[in-house]
Amino acid sequence: MSFSREELKKLALPLLACLALLAAGIALVAAAGKHLTSAKADLQLAQRARAQNAERLARIAEEEREVKENMAVYEQLRRLNILGEERRLEWADAITRIRAQRELLDVRYRVERQRLLASLPGKPANVDFYASAMKVELALLHEEDLLRFLSDLRDAGNAYYSVRRCRLGRTGQPGDGATTAARLRAECEIDLITVMDRAAKP
Repeated sequence: MSFSREELKKLALPLLACLALLAAGIALVAAAGKHLTSAKADLQLAQRARAQNAERLARIAEEEREVKENMAVYEQLRRLNILGEERRLEWADAITRIRAQRELLDVRYRVERQRLLASLPGKPANVDFYASAMKVELALLHEEDLLRFLSDLRDAGNAYYSVRRCRLGRTGQPGDGATTAARLRAECEIDLITVMDRAAKP
């Protein structure tokens, strides 16, 4: 089929319009593909940022939980008065008070020099655990006096008292009923524990 020159002239404009529309369509498809790729990249970035934010929030929540737990432990230690320097005067007052309240016949004690038990790494400084060994000798009427003394000592709340050993023996003095004589003698070794937080030191 052949076209005359006149027919070709008539078809030229529609052909040019068709080619222009085809080129515009190709350009639109290419632009749409480019936008789709860019949108996918933006979505991936947003998803990564969201995941990172979720991780950060989870980490912050975990750190907050740990801080609350540590604060609870710290408050408990502070209430027990075992943080900071040793309190020898309070220890002596407690023993004097217990002896008077329990009407113990004889209480003798000696506190050794403080020694370092352990040093644990902490932030921003180490936490040191110290012990002062206390040797106590008690004259007792019966075994329960010793248990009450140790219980009162723990309840005094001015140190953490860790009983290492106690030896109980008879004095050989019989009770005649007329006088109060000690029938038992106890010798105990007790560690008085204190904790020093180096970061909290002035």
